[in-house]
Amino acid sequence: MSDKDSHLDDDFSLFKEAMQGVKKLQQDTIVQQPKRNTKQKEILRNQRESSDNEFYFSDEFVPHLSDDGPTRYARSDVSNYEVKRLRRGVYVPDVFLDMHGMTQVEAKRELGSMIAYCVKNNVHCACVQHGIGKHILKQQAPLWLAQHPDVMAFHQAPLEFGGNGALLVLLSIPEK
Repeated sequence: MSDKDSHLDDDFSLFKEAMQGVKKLQQDTIVQQPKRNTKQKEILRNQRESSDNEFYFSDEFVPHLSDDGPTRYARSDVSNYEVKRLRRGVYVPDVFLDMHGMTQVEAKRELGSMIAYCVKNNVHCACVQHGIGKHILKQQAPLWLAQHPDVMAFHQAPLEFGGNGALLVLLSIPEK
């Protein structure tokens, strides 16, 4: 036997002496399953939906919007009569989005979330209050809205809903 083996035997015998009379513990720990928070799931789903809706808003794409008169847009399959009804204030918005003080990134995210909310809750008309300020959101909001497939039309809002600093948006709600 080598010198190393004798040290290992000595160590093992010392360990056996120290552990003499020790009983094995019985495992009594209860493993609890993590609680599934439904509110947390809903928040995550809403965040996912809003990030999905941001896809539609590109800063590089510039749709053809008329420069004369108030800001307005209608998809090719929407009649001009619907735009006229928006201008007159026949459609009353059920949802208002106030973008005052937001950055462009925040405004895009909130606009996508608002459209997702409207589609989910069958809201046909919404009001986007972009403000006037430095004209950044005033110029960008119509460009973003024109890119979204659920936006049928929009028009500068009547004075009671914000006038020059707001848009009334008409949304197409797909049938379920």
